[in-house]
Amino acid sequence: MKNILYLLLFIAFSTANAQENLTYQKPPKEILDLADYERAPSVSMDTKKEYMLLSYRNTYKTLDELSQEEMRLGGLRINPVTNISSSTTYISNLKIRKIKGTAEMQVSGLPENAKITNIAWSPNEQKISFSNTTNTGVELWVIDVASAQAKRLTDATVNSNMGNPFSWFKDNNHILVKMLPKNRPALIDVKKDMPLGPTVSTADGSVSQNRTYQDLLKNKTDETNFETLVSSELYKVDLNGNAKLFKEANLYAGETFSPDGNYLMITTLEKPFSYIVPLNRFPNKTVIYDADGKVIKVVNESPLNEIMPKGFMATKKGKRSMNWRADAPATLYYAEALDEGNPANEVPFRDEVFTWDAPFNQAPKSFVKTVQRYGGITWGNATTAILSDYWYDTRNEKTYMMNPSALNETPKLIWDRNSQDIYSDPGTFETIKNQYGRYVLAIDNNKAFLIGKGFTKEGQFPFIDNFDLKTFKTTHLYRSNYKDKVEAIYSIEDLKKGEVLVQIQSKTEYPNYFFRNIKKKNSLTAITAFKNPFESIKNIHKEVIKYQRKDGVGLSGTLYLPANYDMKKKEKLPLLIWAYPEEFKDKNSAGQSSANSNEFTFPYYGSFVYWVTRGYAVLDDASFPIIGEGTTEPNDTFITQLVDNAAAAINAVDKLGYINPKKVAVGGHSYGAFMTANLLTHSNLFACGIARSGAYNRTLTPFGFQSEQRNYWEVPQIYNEMSPFMNASKMKTPMLLVHGEADNNPGTFTLQTERYFQALKGLGAPVRMVLLPKESHGYAAKENILHLLWEQDQFLEKYLKN
Repeated sequence: MKNILYLLLFIAFSTANAQENLTYQKPPKEILDLADYERAPSVSMDTKKEYMLLSYRNTYKTLDELSQEEMRLGGLRINPVTNISSSTTYISNLKIRKIKGTAEMQVSGLPENAKITNIAWSPNEQKISFSNTTNTGVELWVIDVASAQAKRLTDATVNSNMGNPFSWFKDNNHILVKMLPKNRPALIDVKKDMPLGPTVSTADGSVSQNRTYQDLLKNKTDETNFETLVSSELYKVDLNGNAKLFKEANLYAGETFSPDGNYLMITTLEKPFSYIVPLNRFPNKTVIYDADGKVIKVVNESPLNEIMPKGFMATKKGKRSMNWRADAPATLYYAEALDEGNPANEVPFRDEVFTWDAPFNQAPKSFVKTVQRYGGITWGNATTAILSDYWYDTRNEKTYMMNPSALNETPKLIWDRNSQDIYSDPGTFETIKNQYGRYVLAIDNNKAFLIGKGFTKEGQFPFIDNFDLKTFKTTHLYRSNYKDKVEAIYSIEDLKKGEVLVQIQSKTEYPNYFFRNIKKKNSLTAITAFKNPFESIKNIHKEVIKYQRKDGVGLSGTLYLPANYDMKKKEKLPLLIWAYPEEFKDKNSAGQSSANSNEFTFPYYGSFVYWVTRGYAVLDDASFPIIGEGTTEPNDTFITQLVDNAAAAINAVDKLGYINPKKVAVGGHSYGAFMTANLLTHSNLFACGIARSGAYNRTLTPFGFQSEQRNYWEVPQIYNEMSPFMNASKMKTPMLLVHGEADNNPGTFTLQTERYFQALKGLGAPVRMVLLPKESHGYAAKENILHLLWEQDQFLEKYLKN
C-alpha cells in the first residue's frame, strides 16, 4: 500500500510539473520584496583613515552577462573578446568621502556604463587604479583621491585573463600593466578546427592522487588557445598614459615588487602544459629583475606537478611560497619540503624555510625547520617574527616567536593548540604598515597586540590583548560586552590614543563602521550609516538555540519564527532546516558554537530565511558535525552521525513547542546537497528536501572529496555507502534537485545531478530537477535566482505546508 501511494504521488507530480517550456518565474511578494533589494556599497579606507572609497555594484548579475562568450582552459574561464574572467563581478559606480566628514563625492569622469574591478590604492594612497571592461576589452583608469577625478590611461588592450593585471611602482607615478601582445595570433575556432589526430595521455607508473578538476585543457587546440589568451607584454605606464615596453611577451603569472621597489619578482608559466591538472601546477619559472627590467637572477624553476602524494598535507618538491620579506628592503623567503612533500614519510622536520638577500649572489640561508607543515610568517622587525606550522590530520597548529637576526636560536613555542577549538583561539596579531608600505607586526614597548573574535560558551565577546614578547603573557586591553549587538574589531588605528576601527551590527541594524576609543568609556564615532534594506523582517523572532546529540555532542542553530508569532499559543509550524556538514577530530571542538543571534539578518538565496515570511519556522546553519577521534576517520560513521544530527535538531525545536515534527524539510548547497540526499535516503525524518549543486556519486570523485583523504580503492565501502546514487532505490521522499548548468567546482559536475535524477526517476522517486542556465557553482543572475526562489516556494508549499 505504501509503495502504491508513493507511485501515485510520483505520477501526479510528474504530470502536473512536466514543464519543459516553463519561462522564468518570480517568487511571491513576501520573498520578492526581500530578494529584489539595493545593495549597500562596500568600503575601502586608506591606512591614514583620511579617505574612504565607496564601491557600488548591482545586487545581481543579469542573464545577459552570464551569456557572454566563454572559453574554459587550464582551470580558467575567460571571455576571449574582453580578455577578463567571465565570472568577474563588476562595480558600477565609485564615490569618495573624507572619513571625518559626511559628504560623498561622486567620482567624476568615470566611463559610461562602467564595469569596474581590480581596484588598488597607490603606495602613497593618493591615487587609485582600476580596470574598466568595455565591449571590446579592458582599460586602465586612475583616480586622483583628493579631487575625486578619474581618467583613462590606456585603450582596451589590457590582458586580465590571469587576474589582476596591474602593479604600482614604488614611485607612485608608474604602473606595470599586462597588455595584449601587438602581434597576437587569432584564436582557433574549435568548432571548425579539424583534428590532426587523437588526444593521447600516458602514465609512467608513478602513484598520484589528483582531485577531479574542471575546465582542463583537452587537446593541442586548447593548448594553443590557452597560450594565446594568457600571453601578455608588460608595459610601464605613467599617469599621463604614456606607455613604454618593459618586458616582451610571455605567459606572466605573477609580478611583485620588493618592499624598497628596487627589484621585481616575475613568475611565468612554462611548457609542457597538462591535461590532468590546472595551470597552478604547470611548470613555472621565477626571475628577479631590477626596476628597469634587467635580469638579476633566476630564483626558481618548478617542473610540471602532476604527481602528488596522498593527503591534504602533501605538497610539491622544491621551492614554494616564495615572497618578499615585509620587514627588509629586498629579501626573499620560501619553504622546501624535507619529506619530499609526502606526509607518509617519517621525518624529524617537515619543511625548511630559507631567506635570500638581494642581489642574490650568495647562497640562501636556512632560516628555520618546522616540525609540521610550514604555515606562514608574520614579520615584525630585525629581532621579532611570528612563525606557524600545522598538520591537518590532527588539526594541530603551533605558533612560535623567532629572532630573524639569530638563526641558530631555537624558535620559542607560544601556542600549541587545536585549530578547530574556537573557544581557545588567542586571536590574530595586529599589523601596521612600515616604511616600505608593507604590513608587519605592530610592536610598542616590547609588546605586540592580539585581536580576537572572542567566542566563548557564554557568547561572543571580541577583544584586544597586549602580548608581552618576553613572557608571552597576555592582558586584556579591551573586551566588547555587547549582549544585543555584535562588534567586530578590524584594526588598531592609534596605539597611543587607543583608537580602533570596529564594525557594529544587530539583528535589525545593518553593519556599520565606527571609531572606538578603548581608553574612553562609551567613546564611539560613527563613520558610515548604511540603512537596513530588509525592514519587512525586522520583527521576526531570532535566537540561537543550543541542544545535544544523543551521544552528548553539543549542537546549535539559528532559529527564526514569523513576525507576530504567538510564543504562548505556539502554533505548530512547518520547519525548514538548512545545514552543511563539517568534519572534526574531537567532540569538544565539534560542540562549540560560533553562532550569534545578534548578527544582522541578511536573507539571501543561499539559505531558507526568506520563508519565515511565508509562515515557516527556519533553523538556519544547524550544526552537523561529523567526528572521527584518534585513528577513526569522520566518514567511517558519516550516515549515522548525519541522521543523529538531524534528529537532534528536529527534537530540539519540537521541544520548544513551535513545530509539527511531521512537517520538516531539509536543504543544502554543494556538500549540503550531498547531506540532504543522504538524509532523505537513510531516514524518515523529513517530508521533503532541496539539494542544490551537489555530488551524489562518490566513485566519480575517486581520489578524495571534501575532507576525505582516502581514495576509493582504499575504502570502497565508505564511498559506496556515502553515495546517494548507489542507494537511489531507497530514496522515496520528494526532492527538488537544482544545479547550475555550468558548474565550475571540482567534483560537483552538473552531470552528478543529471545522472542522479535519471536514477531516481527510473526507480519511481518523486523528484524534480531544475538546471539553471549559464550558472556556475554559486548562482549570480537575477532571473535565475528569482526563479530558484519560486521553484523552492512552489515545492515547499506542495510537499511540506500542504
